[in-house]
Amino acid sequence: MAVRLRNLRADAGLTGQQLAERLGWQGSKVSRLQSGRSQPSDDDIRAWCRACDAEDEAADLIAASRQAQQMYTEWRRVQRTGLRGVQQARTSLYDRTKVMRVYSSSVIPGMLQTRAYAAALLSEIARFNRTPDDSAAAADARMERSQVIHRAGRRFPILIEESVLHRQIGGPDVMADQLGHLLQMAGLPSVTLGIIQAPSGAMWPLETYTVFDAEQVTVELLTSAITITAPSEVAQHVSAHEEMSAAAVRGPGALRLIARAVSALA
Repeated sequence: MAVRLRNLRADAGLTGQQLAERLGWQGSKVSRLQSGRSQPSDDDIRAWCRACDAEDEAADLIAASRQAQQMYTEWRRVQRTGLRGVQQARTSLYDRTKVMRVYSSSVIPGMLQTRAYAAALLSEIARFNRTPDDSAAAADARMERSQVIHRAGRRFPILIEESVLHRQIGGPDVMADQLGHLLQMAGLPSVTLGIIQAPSGAMWPLETYTVFDAEQVTVELLTSAITITAPSEVAQHVSAHEEMSAAAVRGPGALRLIARAVSALA
């Protein structure tokens, strides 16, 4: 944040003292904010951007400031008592979201998973991260959270890479049931499922992410999750989702790809 404020001042061709005079502040306040010794308030950021003729930057900077301490979450830290709490922590976010855009490059998205697939996946995550294996309880919590997909007034534009259909989680039987379940879920009126084929010419595979009502993005990495609320960055993730969706196979074509993956298990 301090670096971005300092760059705005420099781009405006202002010294710290000149900026302080424009704002009616003490020079020491400008110094503290641009050095990171003090955290700016929302009003400070708006005033700073206005004085630097960069008012269009204010919304992103305010969002970044608010999320500075919360945007990066280490999986091992939040999972140290097990995975059930991680599933439950997002319940209220899922409950209030009306449009949930999901892109997954690695596994079937949580809200489309069977309990057996979820339990197998969560157990493997616990093993890898060396955290308590409460995968059965965590899978139950995921199933409960996923009921939002059946509620009225919700939309779920979901994109997955075709390779997800062929990555076995929990063995052939679990995977066969999961793919059968995916066929059923793809028929829900709230779900729009798109499958991105490797030679489609769509964007390169990205990190798995979820956009909640075009207001917040959660990006899942191997060791951490990142929460993004800066409007311009959220918009970029929405734009990427739309671009990939345009190149994805949907409807009967998507169902054929799932059925082909089921046949490959035989």
